[in-house]
Amino acid sequence: MTNGVRIALDAMGGDFGPSVVVPGAAIARDRRPDTSYLFFGDEKQIRPLLEQHPKLAAVSEIRHTDVVVKSDDKPSQAVRAGRRGSSMWLAIEAVKKGEADAAVSAGNTGALMALSKICLHMLPGIERPALAAIWPTLRGESIVLDVGATIGADAEHLFDLAIMGSAMARIFFDIDRPTVGLLNVGTEEIKGLEEVKAASRRLREANIPTIDYRGFVEGDDLGKGTVDVVVTEGFTGNIALKTAEGTAKQIAQYMRDAFRSSLLSKIGALLARGAFQALKQKIDPRRVNGGLFLGLDGVIIKSHGSMDSVGFAGAIEVGYDMARHKLLDKIRETITLSSEAEASALPPPADDATRG
Repeated sequence: MTNGVRIALDAMGGDFGPSVVVPGAAIARDRRPDTSYLFFGDEKQIRPLLEQHPKLAAVSEIRHTDVVVKSDDKPSQAVRAGRRGSSMWLAIEAVKKGEADAAVSAGNTGALMALSKICLHMLPGIERPALAAIWPTLRGESIVLDVGATIGADAEHLFDLAIMGSAMARIFFDIDRPTVGLLNVGTEEIKGLEEVKAASRRLREANIPTIDYRGFVEGDDLGKGTVDVVVTEGFTGNIALKTAEGTAKQIAQYMRDAFRSSLLSKIGALLARGAFQALKQKIDPRRVNGGLFLGLDGVIIKSHGSMDSVGFAGAIEVGYDMARHKLLDKIRETITLSSEAEASALPPPADDATRG
């Protein structure tokens, strides 16, 4: 992609539609000057906003549609709307046609997943998709997957998650051999569901060159950043994500209440304003906005629907990085390496002289 990265945007997705998507693209364009854009949605709403950002307008194209997937649409309803040319469907389709390198939407998560699977299909060797999230930790950031794309997982799917998550980590963290852990109820090998234990055995035995498998990790390791990639199934991952988000809000409210409780507390808060500003920036959810649908034959990014333009710009940049550094090629490479590693670990077939 020597000529830059082109991003398809569902301009009508999310709580605020073009009023967030367009300025978000302008912010991302300033940070990534080699990016151009396809906006899908209502041109009457998009055009005036785009004209406020001449540099962005110069590298953008609007493709009009008045069909929109609603936030409360069921996936089946979204599929029908998609077939009629919704802004979400057209953004995904642009990736399939090779008109865009990645697509970003803040719309309905279930709808985006359903339409992406129908339009793009799965990568060879991957049966089910996953939603990967960037997770703030004490060490910096980790990748956690699956955080809600599919519910339940057998050992094969958990193994696939490790492959896909490690490929994403190689790009996102710029490391050759990311550390990977399986989320479990304990670190001992005897603990946990049989599916998780079977996946662990397979990862150890495969000894994939691009994965540094560290075994089981527990819930508190998510915040510690014990490994670069935490693998779990979608039900558990989504609960962990929502719990972390809720806990962050709870602590922030506790702190606000505590520093408003007395005059002395207010003075203390004023004196510590710089430290609190640094903390606010550290836990700002806009820094880690942009979930990546892994396993699809295309790069699709899901932004939080309530995110502002700064957060949406972050989601665009995730799509940019994954496309620029060829995520799909790295997933395919890791699948091939895992197959070769597992094949080499098998005992040689017995020859005719030793049979019977």
